[in-house]
Amino acid sequence: MSAIRSLATLARRLRTDSRGATLVEFAIVAPTLCLLLVGAFDVAHTLYMRSALQGIVQKTARDSTLETGSATAQQAALDNEVRSQVKALANNANVTFNRRYYRTFTEASNATPESWTDTNHNGTCDAGEPYEDANANHVWDADGGNSGQGGAKDATLYTVTVSYPQMFPLYRFINGSNSVTLTASTVLRNQPYADQDSYATTVVVRNCT
Repeated sequence: MSAIRSLATLARRLRTDSRGATLVEFAIVAPTLCLLLVGAFDVAHTLYMRSALQGIVQKTARDSTLETGSATAQQAALDNEVRSQVKALANNANVTFNRRYYRTFTEASNATPESWTDTNHNGTCDAGEPYEDANANHVWDADGGNSGQGGAKDATLYTVTVSYPQMFPLYRFINGSNSVTLTASTVLRNQPYADQDSYATTVVVRNCT
């Protein structure tokens, strides 16, 4: 009988005893809290990387438009500077660069193909179809641009793409991608240290292969 009373007394004490409740509650809440914190850190790092990349690209693009920026060696040096600054934020990042130049800012913004006669209606210049070689590079360009920094007064689209593994393992919990890919670009006109001569004054009609 005394044993039963003892058990009843113990049960009453357990029902009214709140000691340790906070620890139990924290154990329930902790996984969700940690997940939210990791998610916040991941998003914050991505936003910071995006902002820093855009700033780096803007600075490098301005340096590229200087007269000395058209030299291949100088472009490589500028690209390496961008790469080193990106890797300071994500040392395992893969960084790629692309330069396309156009006659005007409008053409760079619109990125429309060079005029051609689409006789087979497949949306691309091929099968001997005639096109206007506006930038005189003997190739039909789907975006109307040409590879490289260009020359005087050309509008150059400078694009940098960065990809790197996720800094935090959040993607594992939400079935997301395990890598981040960011792109930053800007269009600036090369300094007018000479007349613009990248484009032919007379447009030549050629045929696509």
